[in-house]
Amino acid sequence: MTSNLEFQNDLERLLAIMPQKVASNLTPEGLDDVIEIVLDVGRPPEVRHAGGKIHKLGETSVDENDINFVTSHLQEFTHDNRSGIPGTLHRISAIRNRQGKVIGLTCRIGRVVTGTIACIKDFCTQGKSILFLGPPGVGKTTKLREISRLVADELGKRVVIVDTSNEIAGDGDVPHPAVGSARRMQVAQPELQKDIMIEAVENHTPEVIVVDEIGTEAEAQAARTIAERGVMLIATAHGNCLESLIKNPTLSDLVGGIQSVTLGDDEAKRRASQKTVLEREKQPTFDIVIEIQDRNTLAVYKNTSEAVDYILRGWPIRPEIRKVDTKIEDNRVEVSKPVETQKVETPKDNSLNFSFSRKDYVESVKPLKKVYLYAVSRTIVEKIIERLNLNVEITRTVEDADIVIVHKNFAKGGAKILSTAEEYRIRIFYVKTNSMAQIQKVLKDALDIQPGDIEPTNGYKDETEVALDEARNAIKKIQEGAMEIELSPQNHQIRKLQHELVEDYNLDSISIGDEPNRRLKVIRK
Repeated sequence: MTSNLEFQNDLERLLAIMPQKVASNLTPEGLDDVIEIVLDVGRPPEVRHAGGKIHKLGETSVDENDINFVTSHLQEFTHDNRSGIPGTLHRISAIRNRQGKVIGLTCRIGRVVTGTIACIKDFCTQGKSILFLGPPGVGKTTKLREISRLVADELGKRVVIVDTSNEIAGDGDVPHPAVGSARRMQVAQPELQKDIMIEAVENHTPEVIVVDEIGTEAEAQAARTIAERGVMLIATAHGNCLESLIKNPTLSDLVGGIQSVTLGDDEAKRRASQKTVLEREKQPTFDIVIEIQDRNTLAVYKNTSEAVDYILRGWPIRPEIRKVDTKIEDNRVEVSKPVETQKVETPKDNSLNFSFSRKDYVESVKPLKKVYLYAVSRTIVEKIIERLNLNVEITRTVEDADIVIVHKNFAKGGAKILSTAEEYRIRIFYVKTNSMAQIQKVLKDALDIQPGDIEPTNGYKDETEVALDEARNAIKKIQEGAMEIELSPQNHQIRKLQHELVEDYNLDSISIGDEPNRRLKVIRK
């Protein structure tokens, strides 16, 4: 960790190259929240603060001599008009007139900030490629710098930083101590970044490559090449959020790209979608995407493939929110994560009432169930899960599932899935149609939900729920010794579901009476 003395020395080195009219009005202690010092010919110097506040340093304007004083202490500006102070993280950018003469300077203060990745350290140590998104000024480069040090020093990995404009490891030939033992390859011109990325892989056998600001299609392709060679990639990209990146034709390849696909009638019906849809084209370059919402709040998509698929299909997707609580003493970090739990409360009448909560820590927790669907409408299942407050997650792989639900008519096409489920001893349930009532019935059976176990979020039960609950109560009474029980009159479709439910419990049932009073009688065999 960089000490306060080292931090102040860096600021003193910046002030040492400032004109007297600037340096005399500033101290290292007074620069705590300053982002930039701006010098423009013919205007008073300005100081820009982190909160957006700008104040002028006196009324005396900057002149050519002031600009020349600063530039005389710097190395030559590169093609992108950037320079710096060797051994520091400070960056000085030039504004030129039409004749190429420097008439303005933006002196951006570079700081060593530690603890910015504490809340995502577990992801950084998994060996997976991570992409950071976020608006300018939220600390993307700072996080790359700290991750470089973590992976190189604590994990002992071979890390190479592709450092365009020397923003990550500072100016000069020796990388700043903030990146630890990570090596740094400088990039002479921004347009050469893609070539240096490939050169790093081919010539220097890295296990991890760190890149700031992937912004072109060629750089996105270079990133894919690196990932396909098995190298961990840590990078930032232009874009505030995952959804905007997906819509960016230049950079969407970073998260798998998108393509237009025409579905068959059966598949379109199964998805309850139009026949022409957008789908992910290939595997994403990055395994994890992290949106930096502000300096202390990160939204993490732990599975990029799943997140992109959900967004393209319009399904709800919730990133995991992690926060650094800067109010906690001793520089400790508080991580705020969504809690996938189901709270069980016991009312005074001792009946069970389940209420779903993602935020509350709970004393009693019903385990999260993972369900894999084959040819079953995910849209309908999502609605049922939400309406009934079920602690259920739909998984993308059979191996991760606790339960597999299959459409009976498509079972033959899913033979491999079924055999995998049997191999992993995962329970398999079948639906006969993609109707709300049929799927709800099977889902309740799969989760072993008994009457009264749950309450819908809006407190309303439709007639199908009520009828199936009545059938379950009758089944329970038959199992306890009753010989036969008549149910309330129902229409043909609901009676059919009741018959199927009774049959699942190895009992008999018959329909009796005439419409509209035709009803089911449950009978012991």
